[in-house]
Amino acid sequence: MSFEEILKDLVDQVPHAIGAILVDWEGEAVMEHCHCDPYDMRFIAAHEGIILARLQQMQSIAEIGAIQDVVVSASTEHLIIGVINQDYSLMMSVDRSCPLGLALYNFRRAIVELKKEI
Repeated sequence: MSFEEILKDLVDQVPHAIGAILVDWEGEAVMEHCHCDPYDMRFIAAHEGIILARLQQMQSIAEIGAIQDVVVSASTEHLIIGVINQDYSLMMSVDRSCPLGLALYNFRRAIVELKKEI
């Protein structure tokens, strides 16, 4: 399955999903699928690397184990950020009306599929 198919399936399977984007270690978009302006997804994704880097610093200090994913809840949407490996991460944006548990379930399944492809 290609990156494009994995991202499309993820966005299509999650109600109220705005989009998903695969990002490399420099914050550059590799592939995205979204129901919004792709520039918006790329802009947010470029900054999610900063969030992951800070969390990984905290993880090494606190010895809590490797960061797998994190949810950032804003007033209108949730951003779900997940680590694929040291070079790639996945970010998905969903409307606040989306069932978060369902979004996380599908997000984590997409991470497994992306790991197989990378």
